[in-house]
Amino acid sequence: MRVIAGTARSMPLKTVPGLDTRPTTDRIKETLFNVLMPYVPDADFLDLFAGSGQIGIEALSRGARSAIFVDNAKAAQDCIKDNLKFTKFSDKAVVSRMDVLSFLSTQKTIACDLIFMDAPYESGLNKEALRILSGKAFKYEETMIVCEDLKDADYSDVSELGFEIVKEKVYKTNKHVFLKKTS
Repeated sequence: MRVIAGTARSMPLKTVPGLDTRPTTDRIKETLFNVLMPYVPDADFLDLFAGSGQIGIEALSRGARSAIFVDNAKAAQDCIKDNLKFTKFSDKAVVSRMDVLSFLSTQKTIACDLIFMDAPYESGLNKEALRILSGKAFKYEETMIVCEDLKDADYSDVSELGFEIVKEKVYKTNKHVFLKKTS
């Protein structure tokens, strides 16, 4: 696993030991950032269920102003901190060892331009996070939310939560769903 582009291009990143996380492949990460590129420069990035932190670090490498990494596993937190130190992005990042749903519940306003969430597949946690986000004020009208999930995961009900699907990028076994808040 490596940083694909930007100031930390080609730098290798550590992964979280064990099988509890599944890093996004370089090919899928590149496709994701091809879609996100207009939004990344000077963005405040929120990486939920962050694992190794590779998605937020990719955003920082491509010009994001800051990133918040949220994961409740100590091994993930240690891995993220190591990767931030190695890529020299520690000063642009905050690492929170907290359950994502609890973290979101404590936020009065969501002050991020980009939110990426990659909960364990079939856990329902992406949808739970969207339910919490639906009741929050957003600092930026154009905040983009990206959910990584299984290819056949159903997001057709997100309009009931006040989100619209802007784009969906489907891969062999998973997909990215790009959302914006409508209300």
